[in-house]
Amino acid sequence: MEEVKGVVKHVLLARFKEDIKTFRGTDVSVENMHQGFTHVFESTFESVEGIAEYVAHPAHVEFANEFLPTLEKVIVIDYKPTVLRA
Repeated sequence: MEEVKGVVKHVLLARFKEDIKTFRGTDVSVENMHQGFTHVFESTFESVEGIAEYVAHPAHVEFANEFLPTLEKVIVIDYKPTVLRA
């Protein structure tokens, strides 16, 4: 495996509270392993430090303070993609 240089992914999976009215797409998962998560938000950064700057930015903090209370459950994953070479 080879790490992709200069790329770090920040992924948030969201399950909204029942009383929150959102646009909900049609679940087409053939594996049916979504565990109720209905939305995925993905951002790409050049470094882990870039994610830290984003998370600490006042605009992000303000949004998170309004957004997170609408969620029943949230998962956030940060990772560096890798490439498999045959």
